[in-house]
Amino acid sequence: MIARRDLAGLIGAGAVAATALSLASSSASAQSASQNTFDRILATKKLRLGAVAAGAPWFMKDQATGKWAGQFYDIGSALAADMDVQLELVETTWGNAILDLQADKIDIMFGLNPTPKRAMAIDFSGTVYDSALVVIARPGFEPKTWAELNDPKVKISVDVGSAHDQVAGRLCPKAQIVRFKSIDEATLALRSGRVDAQCIFWMGGVRAVKRDTGLGKVVVPQPLFGSTSNAGFRRESDKTWRDFVSIWITYSRGLGIVREAVVASLAKVDLSLDDIPPGVTF
Repeated sequence: MIARRDLAGLIGAGAVAATALSLASSSASAQSASQNTFDRILATKKLRLGAVAAGAPWFMKDQATGKWAGQFYDIGSALAADMDVQLELVETTWGNAILDLQADKIDIMFGLNPTPKRAMAIDFSGTVYDSALVVIARPGFEPKTWAELNDPKVKISVDVGSAHDQVAGRLCPKAQIVRFKSIDEATLALRSGRVDAQCIFWMGGVRAVKRDTGLGKVVVPQPLFGSTSNAGFRRESDKTWRDFVSIWITYSRGLGIVREAVVASLAKVDLSLDDIPPGVTF
């Protein structure tokens, strides 16, 4: 900041121009800060979607070509097309997605299961689809209920910060919850015998076992724990962006866009509707 006594000593057009430039920059920053996410997306023609590289069937990235696929990529692409904007994929993890939303690194994150803890930090859309939590149980271990899993002798792997982590901790507080950086690492812990089960939503669990039958068996513990898959947003006073996406989701579910994206993503990992565990719907 320029003190009054120094301002009087500034001479020449250069100082005046610098002051004017500073004021213009401050004004532009203030205007940008006050612009809601919806208006900014339309103005920049860019929609930033959080994506998890190792997140099949939700997200899939071809490391050789850099091309993305997966149900949330397809859903995000359809959303961007309807808004006539460009989709930009920003890599994140399930555990870091909320922090990236809060830090304004991404505009939306599909595949977030709403929990009270998460709802204290971000906003959520309406339901994209229903989901169910399952476990992959090691060979020889076939728990039928969450109560059987809630045992100090039972080790359960999860990917840290995910809904798997939060829900397993809530449903099985007595069990040993072993946390890993990614879903793949949590699965590897099961494969190597370091844990008895992996807590995961059914799509990921069914895919993992079909790829590697040696992991064990997908079990749907009772009572069935149902959750929903939603989109998450950075919390802001103007709810236009959140409300628009919620309306778009309802519209797209009615047209079958969401279901088509899910079925197509399952096919990409050699799954079909026949592979859905009994009692699970989406």
